[in-house]
Amino acid sequence: MTRDRPRVLVTGGAGFIGSNLVDRLLAEGHHVDVVDDLSTGSLANLAEARAEPAHEMTFHQLDVRSGELVEVIARSRPAVIYHLAAQADVRVSVERPVFDAEVNILGTLRVLEGARAASDARVVLAASGGTLYGEARSEDIPVRESHEQRPLSCYGVSKKSAVDYLFAYRELHAVEFCALALANVYGPRQDPNGEAGVVAIFADRLLRGEAVTIFGDGEQTRDFVYVDDVVDAFVRASTRGGGLLLNIGTGQEVSVNELATVMADRAGVSTPPVHATPRPGELRRNALDPERAAIHLGWKPWTSLARGVQAVVDHLRR
Repeated sequence: MTRDRPRVLVTGGAGFIGSNLVDRLLAEGHHVDVVDDLSTGSLANLAEARAEPAHEMTFHQLDVRSGELVEVIARSRPAVIYHLAAQADVRVSVERPVFDAEVNILGTLRVLEGARAASDARVVLAASGGTLYGEARSEDIPVRESHEQRPLSCYGVSKKSAVDYLFAYRELHAVEFCALALANVYGPRQDPNGEAGVVAIFADRLLRGEAVTIFGDGEQTRDFVYVDDVVDAFVRASTRGGGLLLNIGTGQEVSVNELATVMADRAGVSTPPVHATPRPGELRRNALDPERAAIHLGWKPWTSLARGVQAVVDHLRR
């Protein structure tokens, strides 16, 4: 095991993206502090990481809104803080905007105060490319980072505020950061009963022989990016892209109808979808231009939708 790699900390490390990131960091020889309150994450996601004797991992069951988080960061003195803990459900943000703001804004402030206390800790934030830019015009898709930021949901507003605080702390306190505006991330370990994740939800229903539910006409589009590709972007952002907001997506629009067709094919079923009333606060079209990440991180997505969907289906079958 490599002993000269820095200690790192991952908030939301028992969640879908967080646990995949933890696996990558441990495989590279880091000592990883995982912070998660297990409200949506699960220790089962960390089972393989905890079972490997060579891995150096410390788990802290802790709410990111707690002032204790600052103390944990100050004690562990990580070189990098990967901040993935969040309230990530658009519908919950509409129904409970104060709760959404507490988790996403106050939680980010706790992380930034911890970074100050730890001295020289870099923050890599999971921002929301799916909501940050609001409803873009057709000619502006795929959306670039220079696009006006006008989120249409409370979730989008809280995540935008988190990014704004990163810029402020960099100017006021020299806390370095890189913010990754994520498209619709999917892959193994995404909870089909959780707060988000249409790919996992569709796969679960199809494998049960149930019809998938499409809200609206299904022509709304999203940019689906595979979790391993996203984890690679986080790792690269630990040393590159300082002071920048970078889109992490494929740049390709996929309609929900197209997604349902691909997934039914991969699951080997022919159950037709059912349609329901559109949900408030959701965008009609979205795709993110990843060119800036290619320049500053040397990153690009490499997993096709068909291959990624197959991995999700195989994971749920197991």
